[in-house]
Amino acid sequence: MPACIHSLPKGLHFIIAGLNQIKPAQLRKHYEQNQFIFADIAFSANFAILKNSAMNSRRAFEIAFVGLKPGIHEFDYFIDDKFFAPYGEQDFSNGKIKIKLRLDKKSGFMLLKFDTDGYADVECDRCGNALTLKLWDEFNIVVKIVEDPKVMNSQEEDPDIYYISKGESHLHLADWIYEFVNLSIPLQKRCNDIEMGGPQCNKEVLEKLKEMEDESKKGVNPVWKGLDKFKNFE
Repeated sequence: MPACIHSLPKGLHFIIAGLNQIKPAQLRKHYEQNQFIFADIAFSANFAILKNSAMNSRRAFEIAFVGLKPGIHEFDYFIDDKFFAPYGEQDFSNGKIKIKLRLDKKSGFMLLKFDTDGYADVECDRCGNALTLKLWDEFNIVVKIVEDPKVMNSQEEDPDIYYISKGESHLHLADWIYEFVNLSIPLQKRCNDIEMGGPQCNKEVLEKLKEMEDESKKGVNPVWKGLDKFKNFE
């Protein structure tokens, strides 16, 4: 077995060994039928490899940009719940998120592009049950190197432009990553209409919501239903 396979999560060895026994035509058909499962396996493999890099210390999210040559540089970061601990309680848990940073160093400024990709558990806004969300988004930051960054940052109205001092040697990414991950979580945290009613849903709550919706369509507001007996009371 290749050395890289040994670094994969426990359980993936069996899957890969089984795939090695499948003929190419069968493998293509199997992939077409299970492409989303394969995507999750690939993500889990990358996730485990990055996790072994111990990316949870604050220093791991610093880049000594003064030592970089002009041009494009790429960095990969893995974060989980340990990363968010210093920021307090979050609206999600069991986060497994990969951050890909593309840094383009130019004379006097840098262009940063962050890609977030991963999963996190949230509470469904519809039924209250736990729901695993797929997270993906991209964000851009322009970092300008100036004499007085404190004044410039206080006057800058564009949230995507940030100023640092000419004497600065490192970029500190942790707060940006924290912000971008939170912005990657949808405002409405719930499964789509096709998935609604599946095993992950609280069917009792859904039935109650359906009942309230039906009564609302009939012109009966369930909030006031119990007050009908007082309508003509004097």
